[in-house]
Amino acid sequence: MNISSATASQTINAPIVQKTVYSVLFSIAFAHLLNDLMQSVIPSTYPILKENFNLSFTQIGLITFVFQLTASILQPFIGFYTDKYPKPYSLVIAMLFTITGLGFLSISTSFWMLLVSVAFVGIGSSIFHPEASRVAYLGSGGKRGLAQSIFQLGGNSGSAIGPLLVALVVAPYGQSNIIWFVIGGILGIIILSQIALWYQNHLNLRAAKKIVTEEDAVPLSKRKINIALAVLLLLIFSKFFYMASMSSYFTFYLMHKFGLTIQESQFHLFLFLASVAAGTLIGGPLGDRFGRKYIIWISILGAAPFTLLLPYADLFWTGVLSVIIGIVIASAFSAILVFAQELMPGKVGMISGLFFGFAFGMGGLGSAILGYVADQTSIEYVYKLSSFLPLIGVFTYFLPNMKKNIPS
Repeated sequence: MNISSATASQTINAPIVQKTVYSVLFSIAFAHLLNDLMQSVIPSTYPILKENFNLSFTQIGLITFVFQLTASILQPFIGFYTDKYPKPYSLVIAMLFTITGLGFLSISTSFWMLLVSVAFVGIGSSIFHPEASRVAYLGSGGKRGLAQSIFQLGGNSGSAIGPLLVALVVAPYGQSNIIWFVIGGILGIIILSQIALWYQNHLNLRAAKKIVTEEDAVPLSKRKINIALAVLLLLIFSKFFYMASMSSYFTFYLMHKFGLTIQESQFHLFLFLASVAAGTLIGGPLGDRFGRKYIIWISILGAAPFTLLLPYADLFWTGVLSVIIGIVIASAFSAILVFAQELMPGKVGMISGLFFGFAFGMGGLGSAILGYVADQTSIEYVYKLSSFLPLIGVFTYFLPNMKKNIPS
């Protein structure tokens, strides 16, 4: 179905209030699934690339750092620009960058070619996330936590499925089979073209004042807003630095400590990332209902007991704890992002770009630092060190209370 028809009934003469457009939300979530599935190919192929190119953990960390840097540094600027000048079809351009990067990755023959390949994928991500997040915001009808959770569920589901597909398609047959993931990018271009049509139509209706939306000013001083944003970014640092240890090195940890094969370790990574997807869906709606600050408390600080236990668990309990950690810690991001958007109404693109970009940047920096630590000490020491990161969740105390009534 052409999703632009979702607003056909709205093209009337009298102004109307924008309702939740679920067809748009699920379409952009599926596009997010495809986007993040392709991006997840990069860390999922690390064991294969390490063997093919004889890489150190430090070099693996550098690959992640280049990917995350290109994915993060451009996002706030793109978001700031598109707040003023929305570009619906930039979503298609983003997907073209991503599939170009994967194509190069499948034929890379040197470490430097790997870096160029992941840089293309990172640029695709930096273009995709601010505008895609705005689409979710515009389609929310006021249910912003729910909309962001649906959007994030797509991305986290793609990140979870990616390692499983790599284990089935790439690990047994070699690096060149990464090219098959380009099919997902082509499907994504088709879907994003339809989303762009709806987005453009929505912008036209807003310009003609046929859609009424509410963007209330926040009754806080500029100083309090800045403090709140700083605390939220600190919590993002805690979450994504820890997530870097799991997404980049969990397979190596399992292979080293428990003697698992690549395929077996990828299955455990899939379980962790699937739990992250489940946690993402929980956080947004609960934040809408009970207040986002409470969800952030539970999500960040609540993960600490489980992360502290993980380095000392056997294989069975490592699997159980990784699932619990994934569910708990993932529920924060939707709440954090919407909290920040509500602090700065009218700047959805800039805030989305800043927080997605900072998240990617912290993931890349974390991967590089933890890779160096692993080379200097051991992969097991990395997990003992990173287990303390969720304790930073105590800074949630400094966030203002901003519970709002959400449309039913």
